[in-house]
Amino acid sequence: MKTMMFALVSAAWAAPAGGTPRSGIIHMILGAGAVVKLVLIILLFLSIACWAIVFLKHRVLKRASKESSRFLNLFWNSKNLATVYRESKNMEDSHLAEIFRVGYMELGRLTKASDREKAENPNDLEVKMMWIDNMERATRSAVNGEVQRLEKALTLLATTGNSAPFIGLFGTVWGIMVAFQGIGLKGSATLAVVAPGISEALIATAAGLAAAIPAVIAYNHFTNKVRNLETEMVNFANDFLNIVKRDLVRRSSQTSSSGQIEVD
Repeated sequence: MKTMMFALVSAAWAAPAGGTPRSGIIHMILGAGAVVKLVLIILLFLSIACWAIVFLKHRVLKRASKESSRFLNLFWNSKNLATVYRESKNMEDSHLAEIFRVGYMELGRLTKASDREKAENPNDLEVKMMWIDNMERATRSAVNGEVQRLEKALTLLATTGNSAPFIGLFGTVWGIMVAFQGIGLKGSATLAVVAPGISEALIATAAGLAAAIPAVIAYNHFTNKVRNLETEMVNFANDFLNIVKRDLVRRSSQTSSSGQIEVD
């Protein structure tokens, strides 16, 4: 049995006379049946697409983290929200800057609406506390939108990780079927008859695993990173809302007409 297995593995990796192991594998791929070739083409397409997503997603998340660090430095060192808003427009890749812009624009709309209806709302503090609820909903929606943006295309990694082994297994089963068919037609069970079909099966299995393993690793890595960024966005949104709330309470307690947050 051990001699049989060794012979099969040797046949799968052996090269043609005077060739290299690589040329032997290429020779087996070129000599494979149409179904096995189709399986290998599908797996190759999935693998290329997954690696493209890996490099693209790495770039997107890296730029998002870099610009968000710049934004946090600007936000905590600035005393004027309008200034932060103007500067944040240059940080389009920052997920935190997007959360801030959505919240700030909602605050601006509420401020303008309050100015128009001021006479109808004598309880100014109560009205402004309602602003916080509106801003909270707006920022929550923005967080969900940013999470969806950062997770874009990750589903292909998950799909490849789940399906590629089974696609490769299909090629394996088909290769074994071809091998047994050859045995039946030739009435012989020698290695010369069995090895080509087994080689095709092994190549399909290896290709399926080669596509699935990096996809699973990348998917878990990026999913965990997006979850961390989501937590960061939620924490920032809460901090931003608390700052606005404290400022609204403080300014509402003043009697001067300059008691509103500065909004463009």
